[in-house]
Order: sequence, then structure tokens, then C-alpha cells
Amino acid sequence: MDGSEEILNLLRDNARISIEDISAMTKKKPEEVEAIIRKLENDGIIMKYAAIVNPEKDSAAKEKVKAEIEIQVQPQREHGFDGIADRIYRFPQVKSLYLMSGGYDLKVIIEGDSLQEVASFVARKLSTLEGVRSTKTHFILKTYKENDIVYVEQRSDSREGVVA
Repeated sequence: MDGSEEILNLLRDNARISIEDISAMTKKKPEEVEAIIRKLENDGIIMKYAAIVNPEKDSAAKEKVKAEIEIQVQPQREHGFDGIADRIYRFPQVKSLYLMSGGYDLKVIIEGDSLQEVASFVARKLSTLEGVRSTKTHFILKTYKENDIVYVEQRSDSREGVVA
């Protein structure tokens, strides 16, 4: 094993961690760590490095409207769900798209500047696609936790505990 899983886990936790720190933590030479990271990038395993921003504290994100849309579709002959998914994820409003099991087929997370913009996107673009049988839109009102990040500030209790 080349240690790529261990390095991936370190980068998942902190994408800004230095090669030197990874080297020290994995007991690998810096050149070895660099080569592993380069291979992970070239193989498409690491696709992007990004900052996770608290939407409650970012004024631009705070103004955006996010919605989760459940979509029931008619799979296409020879393409299944992939053909319609390909058309959906190309819209710039679409931030995430998942194939689901259960009561609906696709789950889409979209973002817009207003409720009207999101509603218009669903009515004019999404629901009119060939193969879309129905949509159900849920507006996201507040994000408490996403991708293992808790966005609500933890209130610390400064009172001392009572020991019996």
C-alpha cells in the first residue's frame, strides 16, 4: 500500500495541510507525499480543493435560495437514468444531483437568487425535460450541518458542574 488512503484522509480533513506536515504524520519523504498527491490528482481521485464557508456568515451565500427537488423520471432506453441526469447536471443552478432509491429517482440541490427564480427554473426548465414525470420542491430554510461541518455556534456552558 502506498499510503494514498491515509493522505486522502488528511487532505479531506484539511486541504491546506502542508506536504511537510503530511510527511511527518505518515512517516513518508516529502517527495513521496508529493508524488502520491500528484497521482491522486492525475487519476481524478482528487478533483478539487475548496474552502467550506459558513453560509450563515457569508453575506453572498445568505442571500441565495437553496432548494432540494425530488424528481420522478422515466428512464431512457439504452441510457437509463444517466441520459436525463446528464441533461440536468449541466444547468448552472444545479449544485448536486443524486440517483436515489425509494419514492423518487433523482434528488437535485439547486441554488438561485430568489424564490421566484428557483420556482421558474423548476417550472420552465426542469419539469419540462423529456422523461421528467413529476417534481417536488423543498426550500432549504437553514443549514445546521453539512458535510460533517456544524454551522451553528456551540454555546459553552461556563457553569461549573456539581460533583456529588
